[in-house]
Amino acid sequence: MLINLIPDFFAVLNSADRVAAYQQYYEANRARLAAYWNNYVFDPESEHFVDVIRMTTYADRSDLRAMLERTDVVALARQTEQRCADLLGADVDFDVVLMVGVGGANAGELVVAGRGTAFVCLEHFTGVSNPETQGLGLDPELIPLWLAHEIVHVMRYTSPSSRSEMRALIDAADGYYSYWETGRSASLRELLVNEGLAVTASRQLSPGHAAWEYYGYGRRQYARVRELEPNLSRAIQPALDQRALGLRLRYLLGGTSEDTRTIDRLVVPERSGYYMGARMVEAAVERHGLAWAVRASAEEIVGRGASAAATA
Repeated sequence: MLINLIPDFFAVLNSADRVAAYQQYYEANRARLAAYWNNYVFDPESEHFVDVIRMTTYADRSDLRAMLERTDVVALARQTEQRCADLLGADVDFDVVLMVGVGGANAGELVVAGRGTAFVCLEHFTGVSNPETQGLGLDPELIPLWLAHEIVHVMRYTSPSSRSEMRALIDAADGYYSYWETGRSASLRELLVNEGLAVTASRQLSPGHAAWEYYGYGRRQYARVRELEPNLSRAIQPALDQRALGLRLRYLLGGTSEDTRTIDRLVVPERSGYYMGARMVEAAVERHGLAWAVRASAEEIVGRGASAAATA
């Protein structure tokens, strides 16, 4: 189901007291927004919550308004939702949410009370970088790519036929997804396969973009990760069965320090696990198709002890 929170956010901006209005907006959508804050920003119970709200509600939104005037984001989202449901053989209901965030994550996945949500934060897709909103300036044509990426995660996490570690961990947490807890509890193999499947599927679900855009890389970063692939494969291989939040941060999170990403004097490029994960799942997707691969266990996809960049 498509949920469009953009009109509600603009209603906040039209209020006499924007901070109070945002707090009411937050309470009206608490289940999803609390999960968004906890997974992609910080604890909304923090003392800094009001400070971030103030910056968010008083930031210049002319770039967002201009983008919405020329782009039918609702149509883009509906088309992407239907295409994903068809190609992935959707066997569970899920939500797609259009929203304005607080600068954290251009898109992401949530599971709240067992129901999956793929969201996109439109401040990042105006085509113009905006320091006041931390908007990345991504082209709005990339919205289907990122929504498809997140819908793949949602299907892997909530499909009744999913055999993934992620689904088991979310079930054990009473139907709630936590980026941090799954980062601690899932194997590195599962974390890499999880992102690799989303990248690989987004190529099929939203074709025609530059190769590096599917990974969230710039052109030079993409070239660097490809150059280092043999080194990265050797570094990853011994850790595939390990479970530690630091592994997720090292291979899949942007903005981490070089110390966090250094292994035996190799500085791992930020988010290199997206590329390595895509390499890991290529053969399984080609052999069995997307619908099967999205639901398969990481061991079914790459095999225990397989090379981190295996294609057989």
